[in-house]
Amino acid sequence: MIVIAAVWISILLAAGGFALDRVLTNSLVRNFDESLELVLRSMIGSSEIGPVGEIRFSRPPADQRFIESYSGSYFQISPLPAADGRVPEVEDYPSRSLWDRRLTVDRAVARDELHKYDSYQFTGEPLRIVERDVIIPGSPVKWRYQVAQSRENLDGQLKELRTTLTWSFALLGLGLVVLAALQTVYGLWPLRRVRSEVVAIRSGQRTRIPDDFPDEIQPLTQEINQLLAHNEEQAEEARRHAGNLAHALKTPLTVITNAATARDPELHDTVCREATTMRRQVDHHLARARAIGRRASAQARAGVWESLDAVQRAVTRMHEGATVDIAGDRKAEVRVERQDLDEMLGNLVENAAKYGSGRVFVTVEKSAPFVDILVEDDGPGIPEEQRAELFTRGKRLDTTGKPGTGLGLAIVRDVAEIYGGRVALEESEDLGGLLARLSLPSG
Repeated sequence: MIVIAAVWISILLAAGGFALDRVLTNSLVRNFDESLELVLRSMIGSSEIGPVGEIRFSRPPADQRFIESYSGSYFQISPLPAADGRVPEVEDYPSRSLWDRRLTVDRAVARDELHKYDSYQFTGEPLRIVERDVIIPGSPVKWRYQVAQSRENLDGQLKELRTTLTWSFALLGLGLVVLAALQTVYGLWPLRRVRSEVVAIRSGQRTRIPDDFPDEIQPLTQEINQLLAHNEEQAEEARRHAGNLAHALKTPLTVITNAATARDPELHDTVCREATTMRRQVDHHLARARAIGRRASAQARAGVWESLDAVQRAVTRMHEGATVDIAGDRKAEVRVERQDLDEMLGNLVENAAKYGSGRVFVTVEKSAPFVDILVEDDGPGIPEEQRAELFTRGKRLDTTGKPGTGLGLAIVRDVAEIYGGRVALEESEDLGGLLARLSLPSG
């Protein structure tokens, strides 16, 4: 940032300095030329023709430098050839300051308009010359008036001006670069503190970043603290999840161990039964672990209708005679991974088909900021006081005697809560059985 600022400041100051130099230089040169033009007009206004056709002034030049040798101020009036090429017999009329030198006259080029230019005809003395061709009344000859001034003073002023501009802009540029550097270092200094705080957190000296940061940095520190809290929550959830799995497997393993130690003749059946229980517990906890891992994807989106179509086809093939009707919003989306949505809907619809009388009705409704998915069956239902038991970890509730462990609803609840949703059991007013209301964040 400092280097980019320095380069950009240098470019801008160089461009500004060049433009200012051009403006001031042109102004000085213009003023210099105007003073020469004033002398030229004064000479033309005071010129007259003498008795033998020569040029003379009715009043002497006001500038005394014209009569001092090599003073730097010169004039010269030169006759020009006639239209037929004949050279006039009159001579040039130079200023006394020229002494033994003469200004160069390009007689082949007409100067009917004022002409200004630089000349280096005198060694070591650059000149600024203004010239013009004039016809004096009473003279058959056209005369070229030339006024010259040494550029020494003008060049000295220009040099002093450019030196002042160079140093001024250099100091200005240095000051701006130092200011930009200070602003950059001071502005980014809180980020160094953030880095130090993160290092302290990683080393165990702190658990959170303090709040005494500038307003521009606080959103970053707050997000980092929220990320730390989220990671701690996930770590605690993983520890709790591992403990629950260990507890769930401990009892079946104890039963198997005791049966084997006692040489129980029904050991085979006991092992198969308890192994099935352990497998279902493992499936339950793996489903939770997968959902927790996929929850980190904030861009997860799934279409409810597409998932229900897939579940409908699977359930009607598994349960002959069961019908699954779907109604509601076809475009509803939820912020859930498609695989987890399929698992939750599959459990709810399969339970409705298995424990009902064969008819299942699914409704999709938007209830901001959630999407409600209602799964109804025409079964005998479950008394209200027993519905909460279905979500108790490790609790089995089976009023029909059909195969099952009751873990399906527990999985649905756990996965829904991981995504910020919920599930509730109610009574179906239309079909008379159980109504499962699954609410998930709208996409």
